[in-house]
Amino acid sequence: MLRSLPKEILISIRLTLVFALATGLIYPLVITGVGQVVFHDQANGSLVTNQGGQVVGSSLIGQWFDPTDTRYFHPRPSATVDPATGKALPYAGNNSAGSNLGPSSQTLISRVQAQVQQIMTTEKNIVDGVPVDMVTTSFSGLDPDISVANANLQVSRVANSRHLPVARVRQVVGAHTNDRQWGFLGEKTINVLDLNLALDAMHS
Repeated sequence: MLRSLPKEILISIRLTLVFALATGLIYPLVITGVGQVVFHDQANGSLVTNQGGQVVGSSLIGQWFDPTDTRYFHPRPSATVDPATGKALPYAGNNSAGSNLGPSSQTLISRVQAQVQQIMTTEKNIVDGVPVDMVTTSFSGLDPDISVANANLQVSRVANSRHLPVARVRQVVGAHTNDRQWGFLGEKTINVLDLNLALDAMHS
């Protein structure tokens, strides 16, 4: 039957089949294979496990730690909402979004002022002011990292709550500080989930 079709149509059909095979099967398999071999953790979600081997999160997606729980380092604020109800739900992994509030927004100004006042009462060693990432949300609402200044400001509270020497907690913070990307891009950061898991492991 195919031999009875015009030559141009036969060529079109063959090209379609070749490209369908190349782009729909071979290419995805090759890319998936390379990802699994070269970037295994990233390709599988950069999952983080606790000492018991249980998956507790991803190093790429931030988690919300109860701000009233003084044992833990707290992440930066999150503006994500529950997609089903539209109500605030910090670090809603299925609804990445920022607040979209500009610097002239009175809502943003009032929120930041309230957060600064709260931090001033919970953190006792404020000297040079409150780091900006302690009171502002990220563009995604799911930033897993905080700045070194942010972490250092929380050290005393966490140390006192866990009955640990401040110097020991600072040591753990230092051990979990990630360098700038490629050594020069951006700032040093600390993954909040990794840091809090390390602290929990010290008591197990």
